[in-house]
Amino acid sequence: MTTAGATTAPSARAAGATLVLLTLAAGQFLMTLDSSVMNVSIATVAKDVGTTVTGIQGAITAYTLVMAALMITGAKIGAMIGRKRAFAIGCVIYGCGSLTTSLAPNLPVLLFGWSFLEGVGAALILPAIVALVAGNFATERRPAAYGTVAAAGAIAVAVGPLIGGFCTTYFSWRWVFAGEVVLVVVILFATRRIADAPSETRPKLDIVGAVLSAVGLASLVFGVLRSSEWGWILPKTGGPSWAGISPTIWLILGGLFVIWLFSRWQARLQSQGREPLVTPGLLRNRQLSGGLLMFFFQYLVQAGLFFVVPLYLSVCLGLSALATGARLLPLSITLLAAALGIPRFWPNVSPRLIVRIGLLALLAGTVVLLAALSADSGPAVVFVPMLLVGLGIGALASQLGAITVSAVPDEQSPEVGGVQNTMTNLGASMGTALAGSIMIAFVSSAFLTNIQHSDAIPARAKNEAQVQLAGGVPFVSDADLESALDEAGANSRTTDAALVAYRDARLSGLTAALAILAAAAIGALFLTQRIPDKQSHAAAA
Repeated sequence: MTTAGATTAPSARAAGATLVLLTLAAGQFLMTLDSSVMNVSIATVAKDVGTTVTGIQGAITAYTLVMAALMITGAKIGAMIGRKRAFAIGCVIYGCGSLTTSLAPNLPVLLFGWSFLEGVGAALILPAIVALVAGNFATERRPAAYGTVAAAGAIAVAVGPLIGGFCTTYFSWRWVFAGEVVLVVVILFATRRIADAPSETRPKLDIVGAVLSAVGLASLVFGVLRSSEWGWILPKTGGPSWAGISPTIWLILGGLFVIWLFSRWQARLQSQGREPLVTPGLLRNRQLSGGLLMFFFQYLVQAGLFFVVPLYLSVCLGLSALATGARLLPLSITLLAAALGIPRFWPNVSPRLIVRIGLLALLAGTVVLLAALSADSGPAVVFVPMLLVGLGIGALASQLGAITVSAVPDEQSPEVGGVQNTMTNLGASMGTALAGSIMIAFVSSAFLTNIQHSDAIPARAKNEAQVQLAGGVPFVSDADLESALDEAGANSRTTDAALVAYRDARLSGLTAALAILAAAAIGALFLTQRIPDKQSHAAAA
């Protein structure tokens, strides 16, 4: 009997630990799924809620921005009320947001459900996951547990386009968000088996710091997001002007100034012996700051590509959401192979080497796509770039989580979780905003230039276009543009000339967006020296 009991107990504990890990991994999967699903359905969602591609770009950016702005505060709230409770409350808020999104009749409701409610829920869930892994698994099991959670996020990136494409093509994109509500209920039911990860001391919330960080980040990203409509420095015709300069530059400078105020406020609190929102010395840790910078650049390039490539496939080439998701499948295969294979087959490989390989693969994929895009290119043009991009994302995912968590003592892992998720979501929101604004700006400029140089378009139509499109040209399909020209009473010769001018302008916008993402990947390569050249377990030994 003793032997049987001794055998049963460890197996029961193992089963319990497996359920806990699956629950936390499911939470990570859910948080990552939304954006990858939405990216392949941008054109369909825009039509369904009566908005444009730019409107959906704003919703995607707002979702990641809310998470970035509130993530550090969410980590602190989790330490105050208990990580398990924060995880559960976050799931409830997230589920309400998913339900609201699935029923959204217009863009404002979509923004409230998806961008706000789901963003607030995620800000509570993601930092709690980091702390709950540390609280439920022994030190020697944590690297594998963190790897499993990271792999769940990678799987969501990989399968999200297929799930979104299938539901959008055969049912509705709304079914994805309705399905998320069901998954939230399952996660809440399984949360009972999770042991809490209480703080040794009851922390206090720095309300001033929380407001400053949120305002600074929001101002910075919002300025970039609106640059295509307002202009970067000089205001566009008919657009707002502050002291003769575009509001974009004022918002960016103001956001940077508020972030500087936040850093000084945190230093002041610490010098007075009070509790800051973020420990100022945390970012002076070379390994941690290096990992955070890599997270920022990875998600900036990744989010930008996930915005631009599906637009090319669905809007320019007219593929369905399912066909768009299928064209992204090569990315899913190499992403999972790298994210899961590198830690298993090369556990002692240099993290710095893998991070550099990952960034080079991201850069190579972007440059190959940039070079291959032309007026005659078809959907096959994305095959090799997606293989390379997936390899790069998977390689980075296999290392960065362990790099940041191992840079600090265990008791600081929840704080690191909040800062890490802030950087990933800030990178994602900046990537979407930057790629989208650059793309729309170049489409607008090139289209108006092409119209002015076309002999087939009457002078009167040129003048009208110059006035009506001065605020920006939307990114639409040939069919939508042709329909708009028919409604405006344009003759066939003018319509054909406008379509040719717009196709060329659309291609200019796509290549400009890809070029800025390639430049970001190159910039990240210069910062990889901060990444350690030995694995944490090897360094400890």
